[in-house]
Amino acid sequence: MTETTRLIARREGAQGWLILNNPARHNALSLEMYEALGQRVDDFAGDPEIRAIIVTGEGGRAFASGADISEFEQKRSTPEEIARYDGLSDAALLKLEHCEKPTIAMIAGYCIGGGLDLALRCDFRIATKESSFGVPAARLGLGYGFIDIKRLVDIVGPAYAREILYTGRRFTAAEALQMGLLHRVVAAEELPGAVGALAETLAENAPLTIRAMKRCIADAVKDRADRNTEACRELVEACFASADYAEGRRAFMAKRKPVFQGR
Repeated sequence: MTETTRLIARREGAQGWLILNNPARHNALSLEMYEALGQRVDDFAGDPEIRAIIVTGEGGRAFASGADISEFEQKRSTPEEIARYDGLSDAALLKLEHCEKPTIAMIAGYCIGGGLDLALRCDFRIATKESSFGVPAARLGLGYGFIDIKRLVDIVGPAYAREILYTGRRFTAAEALQMGLLHRVVAAEELPGAVGALAETLAENAPLTIRAMKRCIADAVKDRADRNTEACRELVEACFASADYAEGRRAFMAKRKPVFQGR
């Protein structure tokens, strides 16, 4: 297991927090941070007490400024090293993207390049008014892969994706909200409360239902040939067979808030 002080994982009730802890470099993502991220996502995914996962950056100046380019000469300079680096980082990010539990990116400050890619793997993105966004690959000569571009296109559409990728410029939070990159933009002092309220709502709702919905949404944006509608159907049927469904019916009839157990 990768141990690093540059990624902090903590539990707060039903919330699992993943905190990028490299503020001196605007939370630039090192390879060890990527690996630790994937491992901690696995930990939270396997914990039935955790109902929502929040990803954020330490220090308030940056969510993540991208990959730590200072590592590239040593760890990403040959085709073999690039393949290894990309394989390890992609595996970690896919764990976050495919996690069955709802995920929230809590964004303050810079959210650039690999940092934006990390945020796009989350189900929700809430940012401060001062946050800024961009993909500077065209300014660095970096290749930007099809899957990452498709993810961006799925979220903002091809027109905005062209503007983001071709120009490589920074966008304000207001522009990112208009594009559909963000769900909400709030004042800096309101960010913890806004994220906490969303996480609390998610924690109170039925975990099995959210799991089924998340899988169905993920398959809906795939090409038809790649969809696993049978797996989606089984997850939906599991909701109707669950104790939580019975609890939801009882709570509705009794006009009380349901208490879901994920069973």
